[in-house]
Amino acid sequence: MKPLKVRTLLTALALVVAPGVAVVGTAGDAFAVSKISHATATQMFRNVGITWSSSGNCSDRNNPTCTSFEQLNLATAQGAQTLKGASGCALNITGGTETGHASGTYSHWNGYKLDYGKNTCVTSYVKNNFTYIGLRGDGAPQYRSGSGNVYADEGSHWDVLYYNCGGC
Repeated sequence: MKPLKVRTLLTALALVVAPGVAVVGTAGDAFAVSKISHATATQMFRNVGITWSSSGNCSDRNNPTCTSFEQLNLATAQGAQTLKGASGCALNITGGTETGHASGTYSHWNGYKLDYGKNTCVTSYVKNNFTYIGLRGDGAPQYRSGSGNVYADEGSHWDVLYYNCGGC
């Protein structure tokens, strides 16, 4: 009987893991997260008029002065597209999956976050359409969208945590 249970577990895991999909978490709470390349992300952003910049004018994931989208979650890129479409604001991404950000499961490095340069349009949209949920541990005011994504005002930019694509 024991081999059957193992075989069933392996079959269940095989259904979760597919080409181009990474599993995040433990077997007990695993869920599929689709990762995309820098080239795919930049094309998605270009298609809707989202710009990006880096202080180092580069896209090397291992260089903290670059802005990289390598290993970005597909839902994060789609969330940026959703924000652009819903807000109508100019969006300039200043931080992606490059090293140099805070670590953790829901981090830039793991593809869940993007930083946007601040402008009055984005700030007004977030504050007028999302729910204020209090200060983050570092003092940044946070706002939650209807879909559950979290926007933190870090002063010079918006740090956005995408749990999902925001209604794509």
